[in-house]
Amino acid sequence: MALLYPNTYPLAISNLGFQLVYSLLNQRDDIVCERVVYPEDGQPLRSLESNRPLTDFSIVCISVSFEHDFPRLAGMLAAGGIEPMAARRSSVIAPGDPLVIIGGVAVFMNPEPVAPLADCMVIGEAEPVIPELFDRISNGLADSMGRAGLLTRLAAEVKGCYVPSLYTVSYDKEGRVEQVVSAPGAPERVHKVVQHDVTCAAHSMQMSPLAELGMYMTELGRGCSRACRFCAAGFIYRPPRLWEADAILAAIDQRPDHVQRVGLLGMEMADGDTLDQIAAKLKEQQCALSFSSLRADRISPQLVELLSSSGLKSVAIAPDGASERLRRVINKGLSEQDLLSAAAALVEAGIVHLKLYVMIGLPTETDEDLDELAAMLGRLREVILPLARKQGRMPEILLSVNSFVPKPWTPFQYLSYGGLSAREADTDRDATLGVLALKHKIKYLRRMLKPLANVRLKVDRPERVLEQAVFSRGDRRLAGVLLDIGMGRRSFKQAMKAHGLSSWEYAVRPRDPEERMCWEILDHGITDGYLYAELERALQEKVTMPCDTSRCKRCGGCNDTVAT
Repeated sequence: MALLYPNTYPLAISNLGFQLVYSLLNQRDDIVCERVVYPEDGQPLRSLESNRPLTDFSIVCISVSFEHDFPRLAGMLAAGGIEPMAARRSSVIAPGDPLVIIGGVAVFMNPEPVAPLADCMVIGEAEPVIPELFDRISNGLADSMGRAGLLTRLAAEVKGCYVPSLYTVSYDKEGRVEQVVSAPGAPERVHKVVQHDVTCAAHSMQMSPLAELGMYMTELGRGCSRACRFCAAGFIYRPPRLWEADAILAAIDQRPDHVQRVGLLGMEMADGDTLDQIAAKLKEQQCALSFSSLRADRISPQLVELLSSSGLKSVAIAPDGASERLRRVINKGLSEQDLLSAAAALVEAGIVHLKLYVMIGLPTETDEDLDELAAMLGRLREVILPLARKQGRMPEILLSVNSFVPKPWTPFQYLSYGGLSAREADTDRDATLGVLALKHKIKYLRRMLKPLANVRLKVDRPERVLEQAVFSRGDRRLAGVLLDIGMGRRSFKQAMKAHGLSSWEYAVRPRDPEERMCWEILDHGITDGYLYAELERALQEKVTMPCDTSRCKRCGGCNDTVAT
């Protein structure tokens, strides 16, 4: 069996989900799993373990975490000699004509752009799905069952198994889903499957000096209780699950002795007591701490002490919204004082470089919100500069500005790329207004931040983000576009035009509250109407309290989730 990751080795080996699936598959007596990653320039597409071509494997599993990897996924199948389109594969499963299974958070969110490439898709988390799924596959192959028969059985009998060929989707002229017809025996909607309890949190199982993240990683939980309205992870991973401190500490204890830096995934959701226990454990083991970003209101004295001893020079905080008003709109729950206090604590701990993540193009955003961001950065400099000078350092602030992308399964899934109003979006049929609006905001920020010494600005390219926005809300008509891009036959614009599709219908067209989304073939347990009601609360700047799974039932995510 091959396990494919549609990006290069340093990214693949840093992906905890990819490592977890690889280990779970190889724990089985009936499977030998080899990894295949996107090759460096000029290198052949071969497995890492035995240098075998993709055509040697009768099962190809794919783990995909990000929409921008969709074209690589399609291109790797074609380059490996595998028929990319599932409908064209033969009835017999064999090397060169394998069973293709796609999973990972990107398809957990919206499987439709790559649905025509998959024989089946795993909708949910690996631990509860893999045992039953591969028991059924193993039995089916032993009985010489054909592709169609095996897929029909998987769809009917395995929770979280989505077989795209068993669903027929029709669209209107503007890309709205008109009808979805499921074949007999296939569920009308596919319920996700999640892991609820663990005795040892997921952690790094393969270490490599080539890894982009050169550290031992441990997850603190899955999902997030904060319910930020732009964030898909906060909704598709419901109910949020914070692992018990004992399970996290057990994972840390699996760390190889020679690795002295531990990366924590999910710092944003962990409670203070758990973080303090982790900090004490890492200090006891003389380990340094690392993480992707830190919530500004979760910095305890014990955590600051660990940061200081870890020798970290750079820490990221995510205000996300440019102003306090926008942070109410997105339900971030951070005040300016939270940000200033966090910055002061971090600089006192010896942090030299502060990175702040902010989005532009959020709903209701104006230049006044960007003015407030610039003013806040000025005040932040005034707070940290004297603290840094006492230590003989010159701090640097990096403002990382990212363009907002409407994500499936969020209250903002109804909105338009570029922060356009519904009226503006209706006229932006060539998707240029959104790009221009974002470029204006970037230019405006550059001008506002120019007088601030030691403040650098890093921005994305709005044109590139437009592609991500198309893939994010894409449907199965995009599969040919992905294949053209992945094989290098056409650029994004050329491929969209060749297939008679427009960026407007995916990225810009605002969605109606009663519209059926193509990704609603999946069922994440969220009550009908809840996400749109949250959008209305956002536009009124109303706060939604964090999830309390012990008593909160407002969204439906805790009601009937299939679990282990």
